[in-house]
Amino acid sequence: MPDPVPLARVKDLLTEEGTRRTLPREAGLALQHAELFARLSTEATTKLIEELRTLPLIDAAVAVKIADTLPQYPEEIRLLFSKERVPLDEEQVARILEIVAHHR
Repeated sequence: MPDPVPLARVKDLLTEEGTRRTLPREAGLALQHAELFARLSTEATTKLIEELRTLPLIDAAVAVKIADTLPQYPEEIRLLFSKERVPLDEEQVARILEIVAHHR
């Protein structure tokens, strides 16, 4: 399975493609969504994902979700991990929030 693509990178890809040709309706809507919700630049998102991946419980998919949503509260972190069925302790949640706050 290929690594997921962060929203900031999707924004860059669609913007670049939009300069070459007229985007189909669905791609235009995806670009609007990416412009509205991508909060960090591609470089900042990449750095955040790389730093999150150094933590033992975080795989590529969860790192991209965290980078796209930039959670502020422990409940948001637990929600992102709810499908992963990974038990997180308070120290791990605090470390994730610390990393995200550093890149915000």
